[in-house]
Amino acid sequence: MKMIVAPLLRIFFRPWMEGEENIPDEGPAILASNHLSFSDSFFLPALLKRRVTFIAKAEYFTTPGIKGRLTAAFFKGVGQLPVDRSGARGAGEAAIRSGIAVVERGELFGVYPEGTRSPDGKLYRGKVGGLARVALATGAPVIPVAMIDTEKVQPPGQVVPNFGVRPGIRIGRPLDFSRYQGMENDRFILRSVTDEVMYEIMRLSGQEYVDIYATAAKRQLAEEKKAADADRKAQQKAEKAEADAEAKAAKAQAEADAQADAEAGSDGKAAADGKAAADDAKNADDAKDAGA
Repeated sequence: MKMIVAPLLRIFFRPWMEGEENIPDEGPAILASNHLSFSDSFFLPALLKRRVTFIAKAEYFTTPGIKGRLTAAFFKGVGQLPVDRSGARGAGEAAIRSGIAVVERGELFGVYPEGTRSPDGKLYRGKVGGLARVALATGAPVIPVAMIDTEKVQPPGQVVPNFGVRPGIRIGRPLDFSRYQGMENDRFILRSVTDEVMYEIMRLSGQEYVDIYATAAKRQLAEEKKAADADRKAQQKAEKAEADAEAKAAKAQAEADAQADAEAGSDGKAAADGKAAADDAKNADDAKDAGA
């Protein structure tokens, strides 16, 4: 599958890569990447010479339809490991165990420290867990990776990619945390390691860094969107009520004007009839006087 997908990606998107020499030709390493788009999981595994194993949510392997089957086939073809995330803690432990196993086999293990895709292209705080624990449990070097412009290739929620965008991959120098090996249960050390890696990713990607978790940012953006939608609906409702009131007032005014016109017409006819009767009487009197 990789032999098919990689040439297609190069033909249609012409992706560029910097720093591939920082990835060892053999031996274990951990690739820590920012996560901008669903397409990250295609570009990075497909374009690297060595196989890199990421932990992927199980839904990618069980989604129905043609797209779901193709996605599952690709992920299986490049060695991605499915993890059921329905139980967050259990899923995290399973991912860590899987990562340690990959590294201990002398392979490349890939991880997205943010834990989810960025909702707005910014870089968010790395989660303490998989990355640091696997690194400290194995002593493997951590290689920071920056995906560039992949969110423009396939923005969140968009199915069909934009073919006019040329994405890139920038790979940094390996980070050595062997001095902390065996300290994977020290949360302060885990945070320090994670933050150092995130700093390097920020430096490589040029992204704005936000010191909150991406999941919290997504909730915040969803709440802001919900509030904005509510405000918009309230504004639309108020504008409709105002328009209805104006239409009602205009209708009432039109009816009043019509009634006034009708009454004015009736009064004018009565006056004309009275004048005509008076003229007839005068004419009759004139005729009578003339006959006498």
